[in-house]
Amino acid sequence: MQPVRVRDPGEVNLVRRFVETREERAFRALHRAHATAMLAVAWRWLGGARPDAEDIVQEAWLRAAENLAAFRWESSLRTWLCGIVIHCARNRLRGFTGATGHAVEATNLAGPASLRIPASVMRIDVEQALAQLPDGYREVVNLHDVLGYTHEEIAEMLGVDAGTSKSQLSRARAALRRWLREKGTREDERRSG
Repeated sequence: MQPVRVRDPGEVNLVRRFVETREERAFRALHRAHATAMLAVAWRWLGGARPDAEDIVQEAWLRAAENLAAFRWESSLRTWLCGIVIHCARNRLRGFTGATGHAVEATNLAGPASLRIPASVMRIDVEQALAQLPDGYREVVNLHDVLGYTHEEIAEMLGVDAGTSKSQLSRARAALRRWLREKGTREDERRSG
């Protein structure tokens, strides 16, 4: 059974006004409501490269503005917008030849207690651990554990089933725990040896 989608009447009105009249105030209100979440998704996808993330968000807004009339409200507007960000970021990453070199703060992953990142693990270790994950796993970890989206929202954004999101998250967490535990053990052995 599909969950009932609750539409914010104010947001529906803003979308309608923008679509019908291209009202700048309506667009600005939508932008204020969703730009921060969109930037967070882009930032995570691009490994912390803020200027690139801002470019991705701008590109996503342009695409959203062009396609807003076709939005069917089958998901939240934010989920739809973040799905566009992911699509733009994936396209951008296909053009990149290497990692961005930006470290991810370990505290960004502190949300899920099940990861239990050892205190001895440095920030770059977390980035390395995430880089070891297959794309689908890494995407789900970023969206669920770092950015706080539900499995249903992730399914909408990535075009997968919610069950796929859940299983990828479980497998990703297990792989991260294994990798970080091994890294912590190697570090402890190096220090004591």
